[in-house]
Parts: sequence; structure tokens; C-alpha cells
Amino acid sequence: MLWRLLKFFLFKMDPEKAHYFSMDLFSFVLRIPILSSVVKRSFRQQKRQESVSLFGLQFNNRVGLAAGFDKDGKWLDILQFMGFGFIEVGTVTPLPQSGNNKPRLFRLKKDEAIINRMGFNNEGVDALVSRLKKFRSKKSDLIIGGNIGKNKSSEGEQVINDYKICFTKLVHYVDYFVINVSSPNTPNLRALQDKEPLHNLLSAIQFENNKYNKPLFLKIAPDLSESALNDIIEVVQLNRFTGIIATNTTIARPSELREIAYTSELGGLSGKPLRNASNEILKLVKLKCPQLVLIGVGGINSDQDAVDKFDAGADLIQVYSGMIYQGPWFIKSILNRIS
Repeated sequence: MLWRLLKFFLFKMDPEKAHYFSMDLFSFVLRIPILSSVVKRSFRQQKRQESVSLFGLQFNNRVGLAAGFDKDGKWLDILQFMGFGFIEVGTVTPLPQSGNNKPRLFRLKKDEAIINRMGFNNEGVDALVSRLKKFRSKKSDLIIGGNIGKNKSSEGEQVINDYKICFTKLVHYVDYFVINVSSPNTPNLRALQDKEPLHNLLSAIQFENNKYNKPLFLKIAPDLSESALNDIIEVVQLNRFTGIIATNTTIARPSELREIAYTSELGGLSGKPLRNASNEILKLVKLKCPQLVLIGVGGINSDQDAVDKFDAGADLIQVYSGMIYQGPWFIKSILNRIS
């Protein structure tokens, strides 16, 4: 009931403003001892979660927060109390950038979906490193992933350098890395999914990683043809990446969308309408390369959606849009179901 009340007011606000307002509200509540105790207790699991060991890391549970929610690592202190087994920060770029023009975030309420064209808005990798240093000093056991990308203005050789800069600056503060080449909101970014440029990028990152041996993931789009997916899997294996995150948002506009007014908006679609396309890509990757570690994300709007992701082959899952519609206690609900 509390979430229904909060959601009523938050959904009256601009989506981007509501995002920051809600997290500032949680931050304020957690500074009040009596309220903080009540809120933290509300997130506790009813059933004991089994920890899981994957690619050298010990996860408290299999449910994580996808990149994009906390790009700059501002809310890790709050998010860790919500029950996540891991949190992915970013996408971060070497230099700060404001992203695309507003409005750039749209709720498709009838579809339980979101369209965004944020454009990697973030405060830059140095600001993120500063916050992660502070968070790590508290000795939290929270697993943190670093999702890295390129600045909008970068072209040619600078593109790979952007990823390398982010990698080397973050390497001591995150537990794994995600190479983001699949956002539809940065010009020419998805071209990096083509076989040759992808190999050049992944091999450069793996070369940097030789002395650190961090787990490396590639985040892919749901709009790939099977031949393009085959090329990506080949490049991922060739460069000894740990796994794949499937999937990012889609540029498709499924015919069943009911919020017709927003279907012409540019950007990536996430939420319930992404579920089937994302699951199909996940199943294909699992079928073609079962030894890869797979993180499933996209279209998890119910407990059953989470179960379906694991059935499709995911080792871990991530939520984002589903939490916007179902509320922050959605993670607790998923964990109680899968435990």
C-alpha cells in the first residue's frame, strides 16, 4: 500500500525528476534512526537466500540491479539495503557529459514499459571512482559491476581509448566489467557490435586485463540477427570473455503497445514488451555457447518473469524497469519466489 501511494505521486512527476526525487527521499528517511530501522526491516527476506559462487565472486543472491539506475554510484548505501545480490554502476564515460536533450525518458504506463534516450549522461569516471573509493572503505561485501562506454564525441582510435581509460581507472574498485556497445542512444555505438570493430575493442580490453584477471562481460542488443549473434559469440569466446549480458533495450516497437502516443519517440524500449525478444536472445546464446556465464535482463516485471529468465539459461538476472512499476520491494518478492 505504501508503494501504491508513493507511485501515485511519483507518476504525476516528470520521470527523470521522479527518479532523483525518490532516491533523495529514501536517503532522507535512512538518516532518521527510527524510520531507517523500519525501512531496512521491510526489505529483509522471509526465506533464507543461498549464496552462489560464479566466476570467482561470491554473490549473496542471484538478483542484481541493471546499469543505468545508479550511473554515478550515488546511492550504493541505499541500494544495498534493498536486497540486491549485486549492483551495476554506469554506463560511465571518461569525461562528464550531459546526455541527450530533454525530455528523454517516457513512461508507457499501460504497457509497463519505458522509452529512454538518455545518451550516457554521467559525471565522468573520476567522479565515480571517488564515490566507489568512499563506499569501499566501509568494507561492504556488495558485488559491484562497472558498465563502461565511450563519450559521444569520440571517434576513430579514441573510441577504444575511452573504454581503456574507464577500465584502468575503475579496475581496483569494481568486481567485474561490462562493455556496453548496445545502447541505441549514442551515435554509431551499435556499430561496435560488428565483428571486426568488436574484436578490436574486446582484444584491447582483455590485453589491459591480463594483469588483473577481472571478469569481463559484453552487453548485447535484443535486435540482432542470428548471424550477427553468431559473430558476437565467436568474438566473445576468442577474447576469453567471461560471459554476455542479454539484453539491452530495443529499438523495435511491438505492435501490441497500447501507449500509441509514445511509439514515435526515439530511444530504447524496456519493460514488459521487451521480455520475449530478450528471452529469445538469451536462449540462443545458451544453446550456442553453454559455457558462457549469462546475465539475463529485460522484461522482468513479475516473479514469474524472473523464473522464466533462469529457465531461459540465465545464471544471474538484473532488474530495472520492473522495479519502477512494481516498487523497490519487488526484489524481495523475486527472492522469496526463487529461494
